[in-house]
Amino acid sequence: MTANSEHSVHIADRPLRRNPAESFTLPARYYTDSAVHRAERTAIFERSWSYVGHVSQVATTGDYLTATVYDQEIFVTRDGDNVINAFYNVCKHRGHELVQGSGRVKALKCPYHAWVYGLDGVLKHSRNTSELPGFDPCDFALSRVQIESLCGFLFVNLDPEASSLASQTPGLEDELRHYCPEIDRIEFARRDSFDVAANWKTMVDNFLECYHCAPAHRDFVDLVDMPSYRSVVHGIYSSHVSDGLPTEGNSAYELTKGDVDFSYAGWFLWPNLTIWIYPGDAHVSVLQMLPTEAERCIEYQDWFCPSGTPTTQLKAAMDYQRDVLQPEDVGLCESVQRGLRSNGYNQGRFVIDDRRSELSEHGVHHFQLMVADALGVASS
Repeated sequence: MTANSEHSVHIADRPLRRNPAESFTLPARYYTDSAVHRAERTAIFERSWSYVGHVSQVATTGDYLTATVYDQEIFVTRDGDNVINAFYNVCKHRGHELVQGSGRVKALKCPYHAWVYGLDGVLKHSRNTSELPGFDPCDFALSRVQIESLCGFLFVNLDPEASSLASQTPGLEDELRHYCPEIDRIEFARRDSFDVAANWKTMVDNFLECYHCAPAHRDFVDLVDMPSYRSVVHGIYSSHVSDGLPTEGNSAYELTKGDVDFSYAGWFLWPNLTIWIYPGDAHVSVLQMLPTEAERCIEYQDWFCPSGTPTTQLKAAMDYQRDVLQPEDVGLCESVQRGLRSNGYNQGRFVIDDRRSELSEHGVHHFQLMVADALGVASS
């Protein structure tokens, strides 16, 4: 492996190759080094589309929600013209945060010095500035952030010159609509949170292969038709789908045939979002990995279903994910994270098969190659 960035090459590294069957994995320091963690801010998170919420969470004029992109606080709101806007969550006077959490407001009033902004970000009132020489309210409008919707899910990009999410993900919307025909009717239902002692990329790697599923997820393997599980990579996303019939008498949760009559559909969207559909009643969930430190992240799993009210069956699936599958994955990834600090490990090999089956790790390779490319690491 050669590199053109200071944090990226050690003489003992084995090559990260374009061909996954010939490639070694990223070196361990990419998951433990604070310098890499800091570099990811500008190289990845300030240039990529990041999930922040759903249109159902800002359904009415004045509704707002807040989100974090790496260490940047953002808020999203719907204005009086029915336009959804995104702004940096900071008053242009002295830098106080404007809003917390989620809610509904008529205008945005800073809690510190009571500067007031419209829902379009324009400064409407600033106390004691009418006689201030050269003061122009137009100079202090809130700083906008690009925002885009994909099937109702809201994404922001801190790079004002970034190309649209739609242009970067051809085919993804069609796939989501195929596996969730009710996607235009879904609303926010629940958020589950997980504080994980592992690098965010460790968690993404884990999602992107089911090589570990049989040893580690007994209930999941009982639910899903594993012989039909296939992973396909496309641009900045990958799909992980089992089109076979689910097992009704499985050990994961009580299941009867519903709107979802296939075993499982999942997607990874660069850089840190995964999308899930379980068998049973109509729904979609998203699981996002947010880096907080080099070896720590927070995961948010948001659930959406028609009218925002889970059925009994869907609630059982949600509880299975929160109480069983996620703890299993967290335990695995925290163990991997400890192992990545071991003097006995630096790199592994990707296990690849031509069928791109559930046992193949080409999806992990696809992600790690995108990380390497973003950080300026050359590969062969």
